[in-house]
Amino acid sequence: MTAPAATPQLGKLFDLLLSRGASDLHLSAGYPPMLRVRGELEAGVERVIDAATVHMLTDELLTPEQRAHFAEHHDLDFAYAHGDKARFRANYFKKTTGTGAVFRTIPTKILTLDELDVPAGIRRLSEMTAGLVLVTGPTGSGKSTTLAAMIDHMNRSRRGHILTIEDPVEFVHQPRQCLVTHKEVGVHVPSFVDAIRSAGRENADIILVGELRGAETMKLALQLASFGVLILATVHTNSAAATIDRFVNAFPADQQPQIRGLLADSLVGVVAQQLLRRGDGGGRVAAHEILIGNQALASLIREGKTAQMGSFMQSGAADGMQTMDATLSKLVQLGQVRAGDALEKALDKESFMKIPHVARELGTED
Repeated sequence: MTAPAATPQLGKLFDLLLSRGASDLHLSAGYPPMLRVRGELEAGVERVIDAATVHMLTDELLTPEQRAHFAEHHDLDFAYAHGDKARFRANYFKKTTGTGAVFRTIPTKILTLDELDVPAGIRRLSEMTAGLVLVTGPTGSGKSTTLAAMIDHMNRSRRGHILTIEDPVEFVHQPRQCLVTHKEVGVHVPSFVDAIRSAGRENADIILVGELRGAETMKLALQLASFGVLILATVHTNSAAATIDRFVNAFPADQQPQIRGLLADSLVGVVAQQLLRRGDGGGRVAAHEILIGNQALASLIREGKTAQMGSFMQSGAADGMQTMDATLSKLVQLGQVRAGDALEKALDKESFMKIPHVARELGTED
């Protein structure tokens, strides 16, 4: 069923978001509508809205099925098209003051790897034909944009069947060289588990899983990757090492050796991504940590030596690997981000502060 059109009042807020170049619109009782512009929250309009207004604005976008789901679960994710102007990923939730909502802009244009100016390691992972590629980072770090560019590259450069499984569907890929199938959890398939389980029968060469939620989806994705399918998926962590630990620790202790083995055999790469404000205030810049699989990495995973991932990535620079802190250091050196902003995102803050050009800008030189 097609979602109802936005009310004129909510439509004006969507138009305001687009005119300001904002990434998100927040609706919450007791606050004015808030926009996230270049990573910072600011009031879209001065008028504070109450709980009844938030309920009115949000409720009218819902289909009867979505309204029933939200009433029962108090949480709802869906995609919404604002005419032909933009699409949004919406999240509704309940809190002490009533309903809250966040609308995130889904760009209508899928940026290419060249337009994103991604490191060579991401392009290399986009040319893999089998295995598991994990793109990780906190909410709002640009994971979906990077994954969309990777899928777009595959769509244009090879022949095959691309299947996306998302909740909700974000970027819509038009067929180029590939057949593309989009499935939305809750609309076309009951759950991620059901979708991944049936994916093996759908003769897909490339499968994008919007989010690996729980041990069962992780194990199914690993199994498909071991069968020669390329799986791309997201996990909410901030580093390659933490991603591997999160994956393994999702399983009971007695299953972890088996999962380490499957992960060692199937993992072909991890991209951990952060977004930072540009030093000149003109938008944001992505920082990437890139881990690329090989026999040495497989041994580290089997032996549980994730603490050695940093030095492993440093030694693999020629293969397209890079650590987050080295990337942040380079961005500071190039003047693209401020040292203070980079320090917030650094994994080893104590060591990062001692890097000469970082210490110089922070004013912490000895």
